[in-house]
Amino acid sequence: MPKVGNFTKIVLVAALAALTAGIASGAASAKRTDTVITGAGSTFVSPLVLTWTSAVGPALGLTLQYSAIGSSGGINAINGRTVDFGASDAPLSPDQFSACKGCVQIPWALAATSVMYNLPGVKNLLHMDGATLAKIFMGQITSWDDPAIKKLNPGVNLPSTKITTAHRSDGSGTTYNFTDYLSAVSPAWKSQIGRGTSVNWPNGVGGRGSAGVSAVVAQTSGAIGYADVAFALKNHFSTFAMKNASGKYATPGTKGILAAALSDVKPDPKTNELSIVNPPKKYALAYPISTYTYVIVPTSTAKAVDIRKFLFWAVTHGQAAKYTAPLRFVPLPKPVLVVAEKAIAKIKPGT
Repeated sequence: MPKVGNFTKIVLVAALAALTAGIASGAASAKRTDTVITGAGSTFVSPLVLTWTSAVGPALGLTLQYSAIGSSGGINAINGRTVDFGASDAPLSPDQFSACKGCVQIPWALAATSVMYNLPGVKNLLHMDGATLAKIFMGQITSWDDPAIKKLNPGVNLPSTKITTAHRSDGSGTTYNFTDYLSAVSPAWKSQIGRGTSVNWPNGVGGRGSAGVSAVVAQTSGAIGYADVAFALKNHFSTFAMKNASGKYATPGTKGILAAALSDVKPDPKTNELSIVNPPKKYALAYPISTYTYVIVPTSTAKAVDIRKFLFWAVTHGQAAKYTAPLRFVPLPKPVLVVAEKAIAKIKPGT
Protein backbone atom coordinates (compact mmCIF):
# COMPACT_ATOMS: atom_id res chain seq x y z
CA MET A 1 0.00 0.00 0.00
CA PRO A 2 1.54 3.35 -0.97
CA LYS A 3 2.58 5.70 1.78
CA VAL A 4 0.68 8.92 2.27
CA GLY A 5 2.77 12.03 2.84
CA ASN A 6 2.01 14.63 5.49
CA PHE A 7 0.88 17.17 2.91
CA THR A 8 -1.46 14.64 1.32
CA LYS A 9 -2.86 13.77 4.75
CA ILE A 10 -3.59 17.43 5.40
CA VAL A 11 -5.35 17.81 2.05
CA LEU A 12 -7.48 14.71 2.66
CA VAL A 13 -8.43 15.82 6.17
CA ALA A 14 -9.30 19.31 4.94
CA ALA A 15 -11.38 17.90 2.09
CA LEU A 16 -13.22 15.57 4.42
CA ALA A 17 -13.87 18.41 6.87
CA ALA A 18 -15.20 20.62 4.07
CA LEU A 19 -17.43 17.82 2.78
CA THR A 20 -18.78 17.16 6.28
CA ALA A 21 -19.41 20.85 6.87
CA GLY A 22 -21.18 21.12 3.53
CA ILE A 23 -23.43 18.18 4.32
CA ALA A 24 -24.21 19.61 7.78
CA SER A 25 -24.91 23.04 6.33
CA GLY A 26 -27.18 21.56 3.69
CA ALA A 27 -29.02 19.51 6.29
CA ALA A 28 -29.49 22.56 8.51
CA SER A 29 -30.77 24.56 5.56
CA ALA A 30 -33.19 21.79 4.61
CA LYS A 31 -34.35 21.53 8.20
CA ARG A 32 -35.19 25.22 8.27
CA THR A 33 -37.29 25.07 5.14
CA ASP A 34 -38.51 21.49 4.83
CA THR A 35 -42.06 22.22 6.07
CA VAL A 36 -44.12 25.37 5.62
CA ILE A 37 -46.98 25.87 8.09
CA THR A 38 -49.60 28.34 6.82
CA GLY A 39 -52.27 30.08 8.85
CA ALA A 40 -54.80 32.88 8.48
CA GLY A 41 -57.36 34.77 10.50
CA SER A 42 -57.35 36.97 13.59
CA THR A 43 -55.68 40.37 13.31
CA PHE A 44 -55.86 40.48 17.13
CA VAL A 45 -53.29 37.70 17.51
CA SER A 46 -51.22 38.66 14.46
CA PRO A 47 -48.62 40.79 16.31
CA LEU A 48 -47.83 37.81 18.55
CA VAL A 49 -47.71 35.32 15.67
CA LEU A 50 -45.38 37.71 13.83
CA THR A 51 -42.92 37.57 16.74
CA TRP A 52 -43.08 33.77 16.61
CA THR A 53 -42.26 33.50 12.90
CA SER A 54 -38.58 34.36 13.32
CA ALA A 55 -38.24 32.01 16.30
CA VAL A 56 -39.80 28.78 15.01
CA GLY A 57 -37.31 28.45 12.14
CA PRO A 58 -34.20 28.05 14.29
CA ALA A 59 -36.12 26.28 17.08
CA LEU A 60 -38.18 23.82 15.04
CA GLY A 61 -36.93 23.85 11.46
CA LEU A 62 -40.28 25.16 10.22
CA THR A 63 -41.33 28.12 8.12
CA LEU A 64 -44.41 29.87 9.54
CA GLN A 65 -46.55 32.00 7.22
CA TYR A 66 -49.58 33.89 8.57
CA SER A 67 -52.14 36.16 6.89
CA ALA A 68 -54.09 38.54 9.15
CA ILE A 69 -57.41 38.53 7.29
CA GLY A 70 -59.80 38.64 10.25
CA SER A 71 -61.33 35.86 12.30
CA SER A 72 -64.18 35.17 9.86
CA GLY A 73 -61.70 34.89 7.02
CA GLY A 74 -59.58 32.50 9.05
CA ILE A 75 -62.55 30.27 9.80
CA ASN A 76 -63.50 30.19 6.11
CA ALA A 77 -59.90 29.42 5.14
CA ILE A 78 -59.59 26.42 7.46
CA ASN A 79 -63.04 25.18 6.44
CA GLY A 80 -61.83 25.21 2.84
CA ARG A 81 -58.47 23.69 3.87
CA THR A 82 -56.58 26.43 2.05
CA VAL A 83 -54.39 26.88 5.16
CA ASP A 84 -53.03 24.55 7.82
CA PHE A 85 -54.68 26.44 10.67
CA GLY A 86 -57.20 29.19 11.22
CA ALA A 87 -57.17 31.72 14.05
CA SER A 88 -60.20 33.36 15.65
CA ASP A 89 -60.92 35.38 18.76
CA ALA A 90 -64.58 34.38 18.51
CA PRO A 91 -65.23 30.76 19.48
CA LEU A 92 -66.74 28.60 16.76
CA SER A 93 -70.52 28.33 16.69
CA PRO A 94 -72.08 24.85 16.44
CA ASP A 95 -72.69 25.43 12.71
CA GLN A 96 -69.07 26.49 12.20
CA PHE A 97 -67.84 23.38 14.00
CA SER A 98 -69.95 21.25 11.65
CA ALA A 99 -68.69 23.12 8.60
CA CYS A 100 -65.07 22.57 9.66
CA LYS A 101 -65.62 18.79 9.42
CA GLY A 102 -63.36 17.43 12.11
CA CYS A 103 -61.57 20.39 13.66
CA VAL A 104 -60.31 21.08 17.16
CA GLN A 105 -60.43 24.57 18.71
CA ILE A 106 -57.53 25.37 21.03
CA PRO A 107 -57.00 28.43 23.26
CA TRP A 108 -53.47 29.58 22.47
CA ALA A 109 -53.20 33.25 23.48
CA LEU A 110 -54.69 35.69 25.95
CA ALA A 111 -55.00 39.47 25.73
CA ALA A 112 -57.55 42.31 25.71
CA THR A 113 -59.46 44.67 23.47
CA SER A 114 -58.60 48.29 24.19
CA VAL A 115 -61.01 51.16 23.60
CA MET A 116 -58.97 53.91 21.96
CA TYR A 117 -59.70 57.58 21.54
CA ASN A 118 -58.25 60.62 19.80
CA LEU A 119 -58.94 63.77 21.79
CA PRO A 120 -56.07 66.28 21.58
CA GLY A 121 -55.35 68.15 24.79
CA VAL A 122 -57.12 65.62 27.03
CA LYS A 123 -55.28 63.14 29.23
CA ASN A 124 -54.84 59.41 28.69
CA LEU A 125 -56.91 56.89 30.68
CA LEU A 126 -60.16 58.80 30.87
CA HIS A 127 -62.80 56.85 32.77
CA MET A 128 -65.54 55.00 30.89
CA ASP A 129 -68.24 52.49 31.81
CA GLY A 130 -70.07 49.92 29.73
CA ALA A 131 -73.50 51.58 29.74
CA THR A 132 -72.07 54.88 28.51
CA LEU A 133 -69.88 53.19 25.89
CA ALA A 134 -72.91 51.30 24.55
CA LYS A 135 -74.85 54.56 24.20
CA ILE A 136 -71.91 56.11 22.34
CA PHE A 137 -71.76 53.27 19.81
CA MET A 138 -75.57 53.33 19.50
CA GLY A 139 -75.40 57.01 18.55
CA GLN A 140 -77.27 58.18 21.65
CA ILE A 141 -74.25 60.12 23.00
CA THR A 142 -72.67 62.25 20.30
CA SER A 143 -70.32 64.77 21.94
CA TRP A 144 -67.43 64.53 24.37
CA ASP A 145 -68.96 66.99 26.85
CA ASP A 146 -72.08 64.86 27.30
CA PRO A 147 -73.15 64.80 30.99
CA ALA A 148 -72.70 61.02 31.17
CA ILE A 149 -69.01 61.26 30.18
CA LYS A 150 -68.44 64.30 32.41
CA LYS A 151 -69.91 62.47 35.40
CA LEU A 152 -67.35 59.69 34.97
CA ASN A 153 -64.51 62.23 34.74
CA PRO A 154 -65.03 64.97 37.34
CA GLY A 155 -62.58 67.85 37.05
CA VAL A 156 -61.63 67.05 33.45
CA ASN A 157 -62.31 69.81 30.94
CA LEU A 158 -64.00 67.92 28.12
CA PRO A 159 -64.56 69.76 24.81
CA SER A 160 -67.76 69.78 22.78
CA THR A 161 -65.98 67.84 20.02
CA LYS A 162 -68.21 65.50 18.03
CA ILE A 163 -67.69 61.80 18.69
CA THR A 164 -67.01 59.61 15.66
CA THR A 165 -67.11 55.88 16.34
CA ALA A 166 -64.83 53.51 14.41
CA HIS A 167 -65.60 49.82 13.99
CA ARG A 168 -64.48 46.82 11.97
CA SER A 169 -65.98 46.46 8.50
CA ASP A 170 -64.84 42.83 8.16
CA GLY A 171 -65.80 39.75 10.16
CA SER A 172 -63.77 40.09 13.32
CA GLY A 173 -63.17 38.24 16.57
CA THR A 174 -62.24 41.59 18.12
CA THR A 175 -65.73 42.78 17.21
CA TYR A 176 -67.11 39.64 18.85
CA ASN A 177 -65.21 40.41 22.08
CA PHE A 178 -66.28 44.06 22.03
CA THR A 179 -69.94 43.38 21.30
CA ASP A 180 -69.98 40.47 23.74
CA TYR A 181 -68.92 42.95 26.41
CA LEU A 182 -71.50 45.56 25.37
CA SER A 183 -74.19 42.86 25.41
CA ALA A 184 -73.14 41.90 28.94
CA VAL A 185 -73.37 45.44 30.33
CA SER A 186 -76.22 46.96 28.29
CA PRO A 187 -79.63 45.26 27.96
CA ALA A 188 -80.49 47.72 25.17
CA TRP A 189 -77.41 46.75 23.19
CA LYS A 190 -78.08 43.04 23.74
CA SER A 191 -81.69 43.25 22.53
CA GLN A 192 -81.19 45.66 19.64
CA ILE A 193 -77.76 44.77 18.25
CA GLY A 194 -76.29 41.77 20.06
CA ARG A 195 -72.90 40.16 19.73
CA GLY A 196 -71.12 38.69 16.72
CA THR A 197 -68.11 38.89 14.47
CA SER A 198 -70.21 41.27 12.36
CA VAL A 199 -73.16 43.35 13.57
CA ASN A 200 -75.40 46.06 12.14
CA TRP A 201 -73.69 49.11 13.50
CA PRO A 202 -76.10 51.99 14.19
CA ASN A 203 -73.52 54.59 13.13
CA GLY A 204 -69.83 55.25 12.73
CA VAL A 205 -67.05 54.60 10.22
CA GLY A 206 -65.82 51.13 9.27
CA GLY A 207 -62.21 50.08 8.81
CA ARG A 208 -60.81 46.77 7.61
CA GLY A 209 -58.75 44.98 10.21
CA SER A 210 -57.38 46.41 13.44
CA ALA A 211 -55.08 48.53 11.29
CA GLY A 212 -58.09 50.01 9.48
CA VAL A 213 -59.87 50.95 12.71
CA SER A 214 -56.62 52.38 14.07
CA ALA A 215 -56.25 54.51 10.93
CA VAL A 216 -59.75 55.96 11.34
CA VAL A 217 -59.05 56.84 14.99
CA ALA A 218 -55.66 58.36 14.16
CA GLN A 219 -57.08 60.55 11.38
CA THR A 220 -60.24 61.73 13.17
CA SER A 221 -60.26 64.15 16.08
CA GLY A 222 -62.89 63.00 18.58
CA ALA A 223 -62.87 59.39 17.35
CA ILE A 224 -63.40 56.33 19.54
CA GLY A 225 -62.57 52.83 18.29
CA TYR A 226 -61.52 49.41 19.49
CA ALA A 227 -58.59 47.12 18.73
CA ASP A 228 -56.25 44.78 20.53
CA VAL A 229 -53.84 46.38 22.96
CA ALA A 230 -50.82 45.81 20.71
CA PHE A 231 -52.28 48.05 18.00
CA ALA A 232 -53.11 50.76 20.55
CA LEU A 233 -49.56 50.65 21.89
CA LYS A 234 -48.01 50.69 18.44
CA ASN A 235 -50.00 53.76 17.44
CA HIS A 236 -49.57 55.55 20.81
CA PHE A 237 -53.31 55.96 21.29
CA SER A 238 -54.99 57.09 24.47
CA THR A 239 -57.18 54.34 25.91
CA PHE A 240 -60.01 54.29 28.42
CA ALA A 241 -59.76 52.87 31.91
CA MET A 242 -62.91 50.75 31.93
CA LYS A 243 -65.15 50.42 34.98
CA ASN A 244 -65.43 46.75 35.95
CA ALA A 245 -68.06 44.89 37.97
CA SER A 246 -66.31 45.75 41.25
CA GLY A 247 -66.59 49.46 40.45
CA LYS A 248 -62.88 49.93 39.81
CA TYR A 249 -61.39 51.45 36.68
CA ALA A 250 -59.11 48.84 35.10
CA THR A 251 -56.63 49.16 32.25
CA PRO A 252 -55.74 46.60 29.54
CA GLY A 253 -52.39 45.73 31.05
CA THR A 254 -50.94 42.46 32.31
CA LYS A 255 -52.55 42.61 35.76
CA GLY A 256 -56.00 43.48 34.42
CA ILE A 257 -55.95 40.75 31.76
CA LEU A 258 -54.65 38.08 34.13
CA ALA A 259 -57.28 38.95 36.73
CA ALA A 260 -59.99 38.55 34.08
CA ALA A 261 -58.47 35.27 32.89
CA LEU A 262 -58.67 33.78 36.38
CA SER A 263 -62.46 34.17 36.28
CA ASP A 264 -62.66 31.17 33.90
CA VAL A 265 -59.87 28.59 33.71
CA LYS A 266 -62.09 25.61 32.86
CA PRO A 267 -62.65 25.43 29.10
CA ASP A 268 -65.89 23.89 27.87
CA PRO A 269 -65.05 20.16 27.58
CA LYS A 270 -66.69 19.91 24.14
CA THR A 271 -65.41 23.09 22.48
CA ASN A 272 -62.52 24.39 24.66
CA GLU A 273 -64.33 27.75 24.76
CA LEU A 274 -63.75 30.20 27.62
CA SER A 275 -65.59 33.41 28.55
CA ILE A 276 -63.81 36.11 30.56
CA VAL A 277 -65.85 39.18 29.59
CA ASN A 278 -67.10 41.38 32.46
CA PRO A 279 -65.97 39.08 35.31
CA PRO A 280 -67.82 39.10 38.67
CA LYS A 281 -66.92 41.82 41.16
CA LYS A 282 -64.70 39.55 43.26
CA TYR A 283 -62.10 39.91 40.47
CA ALA A 284 -61.38 43.47 41.53
CA LEU A 285 -58.48 44.12 39.15
CA ALA A 286 -60.07 42.57 36.07
CA TYR A 287 -60.08 44.46 32.81
CA PRO A 288 -63.60 43.68 31.52
CA ILE A 289 -62.92 43.40 27.76
CA SER A 290 -60.37 40.59 27.88
CA THR A 291 -60.44 37.49 25.73
CA TYR A 292 -58.79 34.22 24.82
CA THR A 293 -58.05 33.69 21.17
CA TYR A 294 -58.12 30.30 19.46
CA VAL A 295 -56.27 28.30 16.84
CA ILE A 296 -58.43 25.95 14.75
CA VAL A 297 -56.86 22.85 13.23
CA PRO A 298 -58.15 19.68 11.50
CA THR A 299 -57.74 16.61 13.70
CA SER A 300 -56.52 14.73 10.62
CA THR A 301 -53.84 16.32 8.48
CA ALA A 302 -50.79 15.31 6.48
CA LYS A 303 -48.74 17.85 8.44
CA ALA A 304 -49.86 16.61 11.85
CA VAL A 305 -46.37 16.02 13.25
CA ASP A 306 -45.09 19.48 12.33
CA ILE A 307 -48.31 21.27 13.30
CA ARG A 308 -48.28 19.59 16.71
CA LYS A 309 -44.62 20.56 17.09
CA PHE A 310 -45.42 24.19 16.30
CA LEU A 311 -48.51 24.39 18.51
CA PHE A 312 -46.81 22.78 21.51
CA TRP A 313 -44.06 25.37 21.08
CA ALA A 314 -46.63 28.20 20.78
CA VAL A 315 -48.47 27.36 24.03
CA THR A 316 -45.25 26.79 25.99
CA HIS A 317 -42.10 28.56 24.75
CA GLY A 318 -44.22 31.00 22.74
CA GLN A 319 -45.79 32.29 25.97
CA ALA A 320 -42.43 33.57 27.25
CA ALA A 321 -42.34 37.18 28.39
CA LYS A 322 -39.96 38.18 25.58
CA TYR A 323 -42.75 37.42 23.09
CA THR A 324 -45.89 38.27 25.07
CA ALA A 325 -45.09 41.12 27.47
CA PRO A 326 -44.25 43.88 24.92
CA LEU A 327 -47.59 43.23 23.20
CA ARG A 328 -49.61 42.92 26.44
CA PHE A 329 -50.38 39.26 25.89
CA VAL A 330 -50.47 37.18 29.07
CA PRO A 331 -49.19 33.58 29.38
CA LEU A 332 -51.92 30.94 29.51
CA PRO A 333 -52.91 29.94 33.07
CA LYS A 334 -51.71 26.40 33.83
CA PRO A 335 -55.19 24.74 33.79
CA VAL A 336 -55.84 26.22 30.34
CA LEU A 337 -52.38 25.17 29.14
CA VAL A 338 -53.08 21.58 30.19
CA VAL A 339 -56.32 21.57 28.17
CA ALA A 340 -54.55 23.12 25.18
CA GLU A 341 -51.81 20.46 25.22
CA LYS A 342 -54.37 17.64 25.38
CA ALA A 343 -56.25 19.17 22.45
CA ILE A 344 -53.07 19.48 20.39
CA ALA A 345 -52.36 15.79 20.97
CA LYS A 346 -55.62 14.97 19.15
CA ILE A 347 -54.15 16.14 15.85
CA LYS A 348 -53.23 12.94 13.98
CA PRO A 349 -51.60 12.15 10.62
CA GLY A 350 -54.06 11.82 7.76
CA THR A 351 -55.02 13.30 4.43
